[in-house]
Amino acid sequence: MTDREPCSNVAGMQAIVVITTVGTEEQANLIAREIVARRHAACVNILPAIRSIYRWKGKICKDGELLLVVKTLQEEFAAVAATIRELHSYELPEILSFKVSQGDQAFLDWIAGSVDKEADFSDEEDDEIAYAAADPDDTDF
Repeated sequence: MTDREPCSNVAGMQAIVVITTVGTEEQANLIAREIVARRHAACVNILPAIRSIYRWKGKICKDGELLLVVKTLQEEFAAVAATIRELHSYELPEILSFKVSQGDQAFLDWIAGSVDKEADFSDEEDDEIAYAAADPDDTDF
């Protein structure tokens, strides 16, 4: 196997993607921040403005939601799910996991390194960089 061959295992660990939906941007940011800060995932993408149509308690419902896409390892699934349940406002939050069948080895290594509880790095945010790049009202965006 070469260094750049696509693979989903990192030293025997299975990469996964976990998804959940939330009703507010505040809740999306809270859950995403906590999952990453607790080192249960390398990254959480927040996709805004999705429309969900679903059956709940015998009725068809329609809501605007945000989708969270969590990149992590199989061994972190229980912790990710527990954090979602702890912080989520829904009675029954969506928590689905998908195995990554292939991925760039460098990216998979980054995921594994990011959830490594023994790694020496700061959990502080760089607010200026993190939010400046994502501000669509920024004229340099």
